[in-house]
Amino acid sequence: MDHTRLTHFLLDGRWVRDEIRKECLPRVERMVAQAGRPPCLVVILAGSDPASEIYVRGKVKACQELGIASEKLTPPASVTTAELLAEIDTLNRREDVDGILAQLPLPRQVDTRAVLAAILPEKDVDGLHPVNVGNLVANRAGLRPCTPSGIMELLRRYEIPVAGRRAVVVGRSDIVGKPMALLLLHQHATVTICHSRTADLAQECARADILVAAIGRPAFIRREFIKPGATVIDVGMNRLSDRAQVISLLAGAPEKLALFEKNGSVLVGDVHPTEVAEIAGGYTPVPGGVGLLTIAMLMVNTIDAAQRRLGLCSA
Repeated sequence: MDHTRLTHFLLDGRWVRDEIRKECLPRVERMVAQAGRPPCLVVILAGSDPASEIYVRGKVKACQELGIASEKLTPPASVTTAELLAEIDTLNRREDVDGILAQLPLPRQVDTRAVLAAILPEKDVDGLHPVNVGNLVANRAGLRPCTPSGIMELLRRYEIPVAGRRAVVVGRSDIVGKPMALLLLHQHATVTICHSRTADLAQECARADILVAAIGRPAFIRREFIKPGATVIDVGMNRLSDRAQVISLLAGAPEKLALFEKNGSVLVGDVHPTEVAEIAGGYTPVPGGVGLLTIAMLMVNTIDAAQRRLGLCSA
């Protein structure tokens, strides 16, 4: 590993993303040569949630840059569960579609679980179908959730030991917390899952050699939560626009305060940005950390899904 990457103890998501993308390019080219077409991803964006629109734009752009074919379907916010299920049935039957992604959150009236379960497991590039969840639990081959997979890639590429280490995951969501804990467990870490009802949360976190924060509370993980020298992975993406809240949380973070004054809002993770820098052995910044890896691993999943469906060699 090039240890100069650990500038100021930052675990640089951009570097890891770029390395993953370099590996994806020849795989796409090889599939075009073997199958006569690139992998194809279809994203369903229901309604007009601003954050979802930004995420989908990033996914489509990543496809374009790697030569992956992409389509974006935009049903209205009034779409019903039955209408979405019909759309997914059509995509499931299309031989030219390798990956299907329903951008979350879906509109309130839609049965999210029914929609996710309707996507064929072999096309479920978010790794959220019950079959893929079962494969993850059993440590069998299958598509994995993108954010936890990206974190494992970051740990691997920075040569951060996992086996035998104590890992704490703060957050128990189906998208990040639970699959993150399982992936760490499969790499022989001793894993604790914490959440909002955990007693002595700071004490539990302070025992971790690897701390993954995915609780959705801005700058919640403070100095007392972090074991000196620990690796801290910040999954949080919280956009703050309330001046009083920003000043209260980020009084010791002049760069973040300057960004707030310039833009009227600032992006903050679940970990306090200055306190983590003072005590952690390595940590992911927000932005510039885990968020970049989620889309990179979506590209990997799309390529993997295409190769498995078409029986192509992954080497």
